[in-house]
Amino acid sequence: MNHRGIEFTVAKTAIPGIWQWQFRIGEQIKTGRTETKIDLLAIRRVQLRIHRELKAIGRDTA
Repeated sequence: MNHRGIEFTVAKTAIPGIWQWQFRIGEQIKTGRTETKIDLLAIRRVQLRIHRELKAIGRDTA
């Protein structure tokens, strides 16, 4: 998937309701997990995280 020019992945884990995500900005790779039963909410949470990271480094391209 792509958000603001950043490729990211969101995948189910073996544990129900836990999603693992990953994205890369430049040379930095960010990974983590989020807990929700709704796949679209997991995706939205990663998009918000990407937005925060871009804003923090001053690359917000909105």
